Amino acid sequence: HKPVVALKTMARGLLVLALLVSLLAGEVVCLAAFQRMPHAPRLGLRSALHMSTAPSAETEPLLRIGHGYDIHRLAPGLPLVIGGVDIDYELGTEAHSDGDVVFHSVVDAIFGALGLPDIGQFFPDTDPRWKGASSDVFMEEAYNQMVARGYHIGNVDVTLILQKPKVMDIKPKMKDNIVRLLRTSESRVNVKARTHEKVDSVGECRALECHVVLTLEKQN
Repeated sequence: HKPVVALKTMARGLLVLALLVSLLAGEVVCLAAFQRMPHAPRLGLRSALHMSTAPSAETEPLLRIGHGYDIHRLAPGLPLVIGGVDIDYELGTEAHSDGDVVFHSVVDAIFGALGLPDIGQFFPDTDPRWKGASSDVFMEEAYNQMVARGYHIGNVDVTLILQKPKVMDIKPKMKDNIVRLLRTSESRVNVKARTHEKVDSVGECRALECHVVLTLEKQN
């Protein structure tokens, strides 16, 4: 019986080998036919077999994440606008536009999430059109860019950093302005503020800064 078992085992092995050779030959024929097509790229066997499952380079992701940052010097006798709110204070921001660190950070975060140039390239400080301009204009442009790509706000998280003035009472107004300009809901926007513990230029009231992290969601 041993020779018979050995012959059966060998026969099964040869059958499996024949099937593998047949499958491989079929894949090679398909690859050869594909590469004879006009303008067909020269692909290896593995690349050709996985072409149909590769994601399209044109596909937009369902979620994008952006980060924005801005800092401005503070100086006497200048207006101070933060988050679209005019604040009565002895110091104001040195800037080409209105120097709104919150709005500038939000705009830069949206541009970054979309893979666009930064706010300084969109609105250069060498352009007289933006001298003293309200940052509402920049927010409108960021919103239009976002919608044109088929996105809406997922959430916006603002961290304003300044030693003075105290902004606890005006944070809700800042939030309302962001919600209004980005056509979103209150639950998707948060505005936080903190001091810099009297450290460096921000802590010494010589500057103020802002960070923004946000997400953009693809619209259905």
